[in-house]
Amino acid sequence: MTDKAAGFEAGLEDGRKRCGWVPPGDRLYTDYHDREWGVPVYSDAVMFEFLVLESAQAGLSWRTVLGKRENYRRAFAGFDPRRVAAFDGRKIEELMADAGLIRNRAKLEAAVNNAARFIKVQEDFESFAGYIWDFAGGAPRVNSWARDQDVPATTALAEALSRDLKQRGFRFLGPIVCYSHMQATGMVNDHITSCFRHAELCGG
Repeated sequence: MTDKAAGFEAGLEDGRKRCGWVPPGDRLYTDYHDREWGVPVYSDAVMFEFLVLESAQAGLSWRTVLGKRENYRRAFAGFDPRRVAAFDGRKIEELMADAGLIRNRAKLEAAVNNAARFIKVQEDFESFAGYIWDFAGGAPRVNSWARDQDVPATTALAEALSRDLKQRGFRFLGPIVCYSHMQATGMVNDHITSCFRHAELCGG
């Protein structure tokens, strides 16, 4: 996420050490960090959800997107790619009028376009998850960052994924967004080593 290096102090009332991008006392961020971020995802449905949310986040804080997540779930048909791919111009106008969403026409149109591209990948590779996990060699890549500022915004792997997605017609999925997606879906474990989730996700 683009706001991970914001310098927030880690740790909440429970005394457990967390990554520094988790603001103390922010329950929404804390729950996301503790329960979702970095957990390997092999479900196409969840992969599509994160693609929609990550592309909406481009240029904004992840906190903004998390706060609108349930609105997106409602407006984007429960993140069903087949239903989203069928959205037409009238539906886009409806989404543009929805104050619960990030009302950026290019991003909304990209989400509809990406739904169709997502389905094509499913047809070509049997599953989108199978396709994308191939970029990581089929298993999470575990990093050992000591400080939040050591975590990169993108990597060569994310750049390769972004190029491939672009060639397949996806939009708003540049290298930084792709790396955020890889972090969120557990393709990489980028919890800092002092964060309690780093060891948990490594089976410790």
